[in-house]
Amino acid sequence: MARVTKPWRVMRLGAGVPARERPDVLAGEEPLEIRIDGEPFTVTMRTPGSDFELVSGFLVGEGVITRREQIRTMDYRSGIGADGYRDYNVIDVKLADGAAPPAASQQRQVYTSSSCGVCGTASIETVQKESAYPVAGDLGAVTLAELLALPGRLQEKQKVFGKTGGVHAAGLLVDGNLACVREDVGRHNAVDKVIGWGLLDGRLPLTGSVLQVSSRASFELVQKCAMAGIPVLSAVSAPSALAVELAADVGVTVIGFNRGDALNVYTRGDRVIE
Repeated sequence: MARVTKPWRVMRLGAGVPARERPDVLAGEEPLEIRIDGEPFTVTMRTPGSDFELVSGFLVGEGVITRREQIRTMDYRSGIGADGYRDYNVIDVKLADGAAPPAASQQRQVYTSSSCGVCGTASIETVQKESAYPVAGDLGAVTLAELLALPGRLQEKQKVFGKTGGVHAAGLLVDGNLACVREDVGRHNAVDKVIGWGLLDGRLPLTGSVLQVSSRASFELVQKCAMAGIPVLSAVSAPSALAVELAADVGVTVIGFNRGDALNVYTRGDRVIE
């Protein structure tokens, strides 16, 4: 049975203090198999919760879909497992008529771990994808004060992190409001859940928005922003060189080391109003 958190007893040790046993709460991490029209597509490790958003956002990032109308149905595999519970770790997506199924080269040949969003892609050519929502022309802007406040605002919404200390978070700023916050053991999964929320709510492209993440800014996160039409990516840690190069190429603003009092702007600084 899929669970967001799981209780566990741990032995607490410290210098100069006696050992003691105490209860703890762990972040859930379970496999999720994604099938498209009954055919296996990939398996990803995730924290259960907002699974339909996760799948939707993942398919946007892979270039399989761009609109919610391209999904006819999405449901957990029917049937009861050997333990007597319904299997909540398999989701089958039925594409609508006219929606092209993914090419064989897009299928993930191995499972995607919670720390890797591009693991298992069959070739390097399939890693970088062309977005249906080019962001280079997005004229949206955000104030420095809004950006600096984002990490704190995101942390206030991190309920699972508050219990476990073991998950990443992604939050979407829209018109000054933190419209969506999602958590997951995988930073790319948290972003997929936010993008999936946008797709299922009919909001794509996410024009003029800012994505704040509790992690570093990797190539895969920049790519996901580009695929969803998100013009600004802000991270509390560093970006990678490849992430910055991709951002410069596609027109995404990348911000790193946003710790609430200062930040670095690596690309498209014209969107940041001092």
